[in-house]
Amino acid sequence: MAGIKINKDRCKGCQLCLIFCPKGFITLEAKLNKKGLKTAKFKEGSECSACCMCAMICPECCIEVWK
Repeated sequence: MAGIKINKDRCKGCQLCLIFCPKGFITLEAKLNKKGLKTAKFKEGSECSACCMCAMICPECCIEVWK
């Protein structure tokens, strides 16, 4: 099963990964990170297809995709 890991400390909450995820499995975290920003979060229980769009579009390179 594929999935993603998001580095919350590096994420600046730009929401590009939310826009580019073809399945809509990324949302914003309710809590703020150390910088006071809402960060991206993978929706639990979702089945990622490992297309890597989120990782490719992330300007901070904080998303890791695994299969």
